[in-house]
Amino acid sequence: MNTDLSWVLNDVLEVRGARHAVLVSGDGLLLQRSDEISRDDAETNAAAMSSMQSLSRAVAGFVGAGHGIWKQTLLEYDGGWIFLIAAGQGAYLAVSAALDVDMEAMSFRMQKTVAALSKAMSVAPRSDNGVGA
Repeated sequence: MNTDLSWVLNDVLEVRGARHAVLVSGDGLLLQRSDEISRDDAETNAAAMSSMQSLSRAVAGFVGAGHGIWKQTLLEYDGGWIFLIAAGQGAYLAVSAALDVDMEAMSFRMQKTVAALSKAMSVAPRSDNGVGA
């Protein structure tokens, strides 16, 4: 299996205004980063994004009983946006973008990226279940 998934993360950066993307584990480890962010910056942000998804899940019930399943966190800053979504079991995708990013296009591309990551990280089942004939 190819463990270099930067090509998948770089795809999300095709949205006009997108800046950086990181794939993060639930415990804050950097799993992958897009090409334009340094390893040090990506690791720092990976830890922060892990905390952010944890906080977002913790307050999910605030939207109302039975409606508190976390889907996405969106943060706005003077200089841009951060989008954070689940990217499979125990993994999260975070993307930073400029203020003028097309938010719908970014959300759509992130969902496509998560689907591509899922396919890239999966292993096809063996057809003979390991039993020789």
